[in-house]
Amino acid sequence: MADNKRRGEDADDDRRNDEVVEDGAGDDATDADEPVSRGGTATRERAKAETAGKVGLFGRIARFVREVVAELRKVIWPTRKELLTYTAVVIAFVAVMLTIVAVLDFFFAKGVLWVFGNPS
Repeated sequence: MADNKRRGEDADDDRRNDEVVEDGAGDDATDADEPVSRGGTATRERAKAETAGKVGLFGRIARFVREVVAELRKVIWPTRKELLTYTAVVIAFVAVMLTIVAVLDFFFAKGVLWVFGNPS
């Protein structure tokens, strides 16, 4: 009995596969005789854009605030320890870069004075 049931399920699967092939067999995007649909997603999007333009100033501001709050809920906020670590790394990096720029500026200034002489 179980074998008959399995054979029946296999036959159902084969029929479904045949239906998929039959449905897809007649679809050809290059067939010029088929009419082109004009009432699809683009029409709905255009209608939404037209109605969105009719919303007042306060409605647009409210929508903006709602979208900002929704995006902020998606943010993964750092823990206090991570925040302090990141802050320390940024301060150390800025201090190193400031030192490099200051040293280069000092030596370039000395080089310019040496090449062109002291104007006093």
